[in-house]
Amino acid sequence: MQVLKGKRLFYEANCIGCHRPKFVTRRDSISEEQSFQLIWPYTDLLLHDMGEGLADDRPEGMASGREWRTPPLWGIGLTEMVSGHTLFLHDGRARNLLEAILWHGGEAEAAKQCVVDMTKEERAALLAFLNSL
Repeated sequence: MQVLKGKRLFYEANCIGCHRPKFVTRRDSISEEQSFQLIWPYTDLLLHDMGEGLADDRPEGMASGREWRTPPLWGIGLTEMVSGHTLFLHDGRARNLLEAILWHGGEAEAAKQCVVDMTKEERAALLAFLNSL
């Protein structure tokens, strides 16, 4: 029940604006097994301005020093088990998922503010949902 509440909050906060839940793979994939498959990566794989707090002022390719590619969230709940840590964001500055959310700015400022405005129980539900991915 808590995970479903967290999913609803994830959608209501418009986290799906960048962390798009699902895609269908191409029909003309190289291998048949990868063709026309529904996947749930929770990303749009696009660059987004994440604000001054995450800016490193080091452009890379077509990305400015304030832009970051939306990372997939699938499997994020297994980070500690698989990687032995719970450090997030491009440089590991966030010690947990809530800190990672609170570092969001720029295009994600409104979504972050929704999380800030949540009750303790709502944030716990949101984190339960993220950890279920």
